[in-house]
Amino acid sequence: MQKTTHHKTLLILFMVLPFTMAAQTLTEQIQSKIQELQTLITQGESKGLDMHKEKLAIRTSEVFLFYSDWDEANVAINKNMFELVAAYQDNAQQMADDLPDWERGDIIKLLDNGIAYAEDLINGEVTRKEFVDFDWSTAEHNGDEINYNGQPVFLSDYTWKLATAGEHNLRDYYGQLDGFFISPAHVEDEEGTIKKWILNDLTSKESGTLGFNFINHKNVPQWAVDKYGDDFNLGKDVRYTEYDIDNPGAKEMMGMLFDGTVPYMAGQKYSELGYLLCNEPHFYTTKTGDKYDWASSTVTQYTIDKFRTWLSNKHASIADLNALWGSSFTSFNDVTIEIPIDNSEQGTAKWFDWVSFNQYRVTDWYTWMKNEIRKSDADAKVHIKIMPNLWSENKRGHGINLEQLTELSEFCGNDAGAAYNQMWGSTPEWQEHYAFEWREMSMSYDFMKSVSPEKGVINSESHYLSTVKSRDLYMNPMYARACYWLAYTQGLTVSQTWFWCRREDGSPKSETEKGYGGSNNQQPRVTNELESTVLDLNSYGEEVMAYQRQRKPLRIFHSETSALNKPAHMDDVFELYEDMVFEGVPIGFATENIITKQNNSLWDAILVYKTEFVKQSEFDALQSYLNNGGTVIIDEVSFKKDEYKRDLASSLSSGLGKLIYKSTVEAIHTAAMDQLDADSKPEITVEETNTGGHKGCIWKVIKNDAGNNLLSVVNVGKSNAELNITLKNASVGTACKDALSGVYVSHNPTLEPYEVFFVEVMDEEDLTTIGDGVRGKGETKVSLHPNPTSGQFYLEFSDMQRNTSVCIYNMSGSLIESKNYTSVNQITYSLPSYLAHGNYIVKVNNGNWVKSFKLLKK
Repeated sequence: MQKTTHHKTLLILFMVLPFTMAAQTLTEQIQSKIQELQTLITQGESKGLDMHKEKLAIRTSEVFLFYSDWDEANVAINKNMFELVAAYQDNAQQMADDLPDWERGDIIKLLDNGIAYAEDLINGEVTRKEFVDFDWSTAEHNGDEINYNGQPVFLSDYTWKLATAGEHNLRDYYGQLDGFFISPAHVEDEEGTIKKWILNDLTSKESGTLGFNFINHKNVPQWAVDKYGDDFNLGKDVRYTEYDIDNPGAKEMMGMLFDGTVPYMAGQKYSELGYLLCNEPHFYTTKTGDKYDWASSTVTQYTIDKFRTWLSNKHASIADLNALWGSSFTSFNDVTIEIPIDNSEQGTAKWFDWVSFNQYRVTDWYTWMKNEIRKSDADAKVHIKIMPNLWSENKRGHGINLEQLTELSEFCGNDAGAAYNQMWGSTPEWQEHYAFEWREMSMSYDFMKSVSPEKGVINSESHYLSTVKSRDLYMNPMYARACYWLAYTQGLTVSQTWFWCRREDGSPKSETEKGYGGSNNQQPRVTNELESTVLDLNSYGEEVMAYQRQRKPLRIFHSETSALNKPAHMDDVFELYEDMVFEGVPIGFATENIITKQNNSLWDAILVYKTEFVKQSEFDALQSYLNNGGTVIIDEVSFKKDEYKRDLASSLSSGLGKLIYKSTVEAIHTAAMDQLDADSKPEITVEETNTGGHKGCIWKVIKNDAGNNLLSVVNVGKSNAELNITLKNASVGTACKDALSGVYVSHNPTLEPYEVFFVEVMDEEDLTTIGDGVRGKGETKVSLHPNPTSGQFYLEFSDMQRNTSVCIYNMSGSLIESKNYTSVNQITYSLPSYLAHGNYIVKVNNGNWVKSFKLLKK
């Protein structure tokens, strides 16, 4: 199916080219269009216009034209790479054959779009806010932002990206993150000698640009195994931490690594974003029957001994433990447990104690690492590349406590991902309602920013474009914008995308990489759209930070106690989160620590849903919040039992606050919205209608410097969404101005899946200039109806218009047709019958003003 679509695309591309262009090769067409766009850049800059996006389009075109030449000369290698991808195996040869010209065709689309927009920019039909051209070597980390000359900026780069692609610089437009890599393998002997080449690299390395230092935990040196025992090296099956963190030798070995390297890193610019303590840590110790879960392993006696000590501190006596476990141990030193522990034990006291301890020992290890690094770098910041699905999904046998590790770190570290599709396996639930999977990213970012609102978010391996299981060579480029726009407005500060897998000559970094075929290194427009999105975000840095810093007035209570005890607790949490997140009211989380450590006025109400099991300390925190006048909306099943499934001694009472019982998500939702104070309610309403019958538009609104509402909408749904945007207190009506183009657009837009709608919402009474084509005081007003249309629409003017043109464009900016009118006050316009259903741009121009509408043909 995808291959057929590709051939149709190329056929259409050739059919619409003028005869002289059709005679050219695709490469010649690209080179000609690059020259055309370069000429427009020169014209634009002579007028003082910001042409960064056009320069980006040229660089992307040059890089991918270079890559397409390599792909044409190496079809056999690409065939092998496509064969590694289950979804592409049957068509691997054809895809490899088609790839070079497919890339070139995609470049042509990219350049055509750039040329069309540049012409509009130069002609004044659209505007552009100036991009913040910042210096990566002097920008600074400050709290929850990266700051340059007093303005917040957002960083974006790629994992594995080299400095160049042949003669083309990759650091101009695709990121300049710096850093250093250290590993236990760099400790040469038990005396702590650091390998000479590492010291040479460290001593010769310049301070560089903003970056972070990557601490690896693989490749345990043989001397360490000889010294600390054969069981010190747990093996590669445990993935990213191959040694026993409970063996005293772990601290000695890593301490020597830090002592020998960190002093050189301290105070360097490439260290300003901290030390990444671990790549994707996970310490699974679970199984089902005889089958170990992914990356699970046994543990050593060191771990068991630590567990026994932990148990003795937690339980008053061995008798208490025996009563809970149903065991008959004579002392804590006699406690035994089978590890990996079977998942059938979930919900038992033994399970709860083990998985709680597993989290404790992991957090304790990273706490030691941070403290050890600070012996040589007193100002060191740390973060951990946590897979946030270890929190947002149900499994809890992995040892990762996202809240504790976020509190420990100076950045909210993660490698959150999203899924464009699922290339094999059963159909995931999200595909029923959504165009892409956003649960992991959105819910975990809202959680981390609730735990540590004062910290920035570093995603040091952004799995938004490509993973082993989710990618598509023919991906809609707008997905890149939707996903990254959503991530940055929810808290993302620094992103390092997975991945830039091509070497300098264009070849793939690894010819056995299953995640390469169909990835962003074969997608010119996808790659360009990501960088274009970051340019836009940086143009509106203050506003994006305002989205990130919004007060979260509604908080969902999260109990790790219930998450440990219930097999699908996080599905229950998501059920409530999903129901609340489409209302334009920022959603956060509350935990015992958040309630006790933070100012409770940060929220209007705490929502509790299907949270049956809580520790006494969690109960006490929520009761204290009620006693101090807080509002809790809770169902009938929550807060009934403790971590060992014993009945709690008492029930929640209202105290000085409000305790509201509701039994369903819908009822909790309604009650929660009723509890919002006036300042928490948006000044606009966004009503959504779509064919899927399920909301899909996540929206946020802030005030800009002009005092107007700045609305951000991302359609994550799988169907078109018709919106009705209303300014509640408008005197005349609601007007929307596209913040990126300066063009006035409808307040009743139809958004396609993956579409981002970023507009300034105003009262029509406040529009005073004729140049925007919307009625100002005593000026011309033009309206379009009906919208959507089956083919015919009307343009009506408030007064007679002369020498007026109407142009129809597709969403890529290509002109479909244009008509001129000498003298009119109403136009009846029929769209060409061959146009497919979908969105189009109608541009009305009379020489004095321009007005653009987005029109849906149904």
